[in-house]
Amino acid sequence: MFLCKRTPDAPDLPLPARQTPLAAGLDLHANVHEEVCIKKGARRLIPTGICIALPPGYEAQVRPRSGLAFRFGVTVLNTPGTVDADYRGELCVLLANLGEEDYIVRRGDRIAQLVIARVEMGALTEVAELPESERGSGGYGSTGV
Repeated sequence: MFLCKRTPDAPDLPLPARQTPLAAGLDLHANVHEEVCIKKGARRLIPTGICIALPPGYEAQVRPRSGLAFRFGVTVLNTPGTVDADYRGELCVLLANLGEEDYIVRRGDRIAQLVIARVEMGALTEVAELPESERGSGGYGSTGV
């Protein structure tokens, strides 16, 4: 079960919700009390008025909304941002304005989406050597364009 609650200053904001039945992401809304201007090239941390509780083995990923990115150049800076299962504070979204003009965030604007996903709780074991692979240590761009 995935639980959420509104912060005391957000009783009027919608809960995170899908806009279509098969959408993966739940829209997050801006919990701002005055308009927030994100200057072009700048970033701002925007609260959502939502706290969540996830069971062990799950995470929530904060991702950009494609319409904001396409129309205005506004994206989530640390995408996807990970919300761990043991975090109980208010979800905030680090918006970055990569567009050509300043961007205004208003109360209730849909600013990001939240995708809940299973996560493997693996652990690393230190070894002296790693097994060989076809790629080896080839890094960025090593497999071509």
